[in-house]
Amino acid sequence: MRWLLRSRNVPVAIQNGSHNTLDSCRSLVTSCRAVLLPRFGGPEVLEVRQNVHIPELKPKEVLVRTRAVSVNPLDTRMRSGYGRSLFEPLLPLILGRDISGEVAALGSSVRSLSVGQEVFGALHPTAVRGTYADYAILAEDELTIKPESISHAEASAIPFAALTAWRALRCTARIKQGQRLLVVGGGGAVGFSAIQLAVAVGCHVSTTCGGECISRILAAGAEQAVDYTAEDYETSINGYFDAVLDTIGVPETERIGINLLKRGGHYMTLQGEAASLADRYGLAVGLPVSTAILLKKQVQYRYSHGIEYSWNYMRADPEGLHEIRRLSDVGKLKVPVDKTFSIKEVKEAHEVKDKRLVPGKVVLEFD
Repeated sequence: MRWLLRSRNVPVAIQNGSHNTLDSCRSLVTSCRAVLLPRFGGPEVLEVRQNVHIPELKPKEVLVRTRAVSVNPLDTRMRSGYGRSLFEPLLPLILGRDISGEVAALGSSVRSLSVGQEVFGALHPTAVRGTYADYAILAEDELTIKPESISHAEASAIPFAALTAWRALRCTARIKQGQRLLVVGGGGAVGFSAIQLAVAVGCHVSTTCGGECISRILAAGAEQAVDYTAEDYETSINGYFDAVLDTIGVPETERIGINLLKRGGHYMTLQGEAASLADRYGLAVGLPVSTAILLKKQVQYRYSHGIEYSWNYMRADPEGLHEIRRLSDVGKLKVPVDKTFSIKEVKEAHEVKDKRLVPGKVVLEFD
């Protein structure tokens, strides 16, 4: 697989020795601008470099011309050293998980997309070559058509957070119409996505959040939003729940969440200990230890409370991504963007997130 660059900088795939003839073809695309992480540390370690190599596409991969990417908490944590047991031998890395842009080239087996289409999607958390680049590579099942009703910046804020919530609610808890869901930390992107996904199914949703988020969360369809900074939400939350999604994941929120579950319910936390234990003890020791901790908790809570306990992570899910697209297109799923930066200002964007100067999503736009 090779690709040619149009005069407007969108490549056209060349497959099986043939390609569309373009009068405006001018050069082969083998490299692009990208933000590299050469070592772990603060925002200052990020480097915008030219002429970063673009790997050859595999049969089921898609080359995307990047228009916008969002800055996820995972990006800033990875930059600081989270997951170093896995990623340190692979430095320098390209950060970034979310993306919105245009299809630039296709692997030989891709059938659902075509060159020039506007798409959005998200990479798996362990991907080494991320989306902070003029051209990013994603698997076909990690992308879908971008909703026409929203901008690239708005689209880039949605998929990673919404897919994380989808995997918990629809694949783990299998929420259904009429059930009750508690989201601990509904003001963040994952929590806010979970609220909207559950409301779309017909669930009754309660959440904890900061006071500044209450009006937005109630407008999204939650029936109860409790300001955890102003009241004891353990006593303020009404009733018991079929599922609890804990986006905070500290011992206190875990205890409260489990105690608010009905028997047969699902407690799901985004703060699984696999990566942190692997970083502390190395992969060979950390992963078995984390597996043992998870199994112990699953058995413990199954017998003491009659509930299911799980650590949840984002994974590619074509069905979920298509549903996220559908809901986004009709205005039923939004992740508000509070601040945008140029990709050249990536250090400033990470600093804003580190210092929590912006409560909502921060997006990097590409010229």
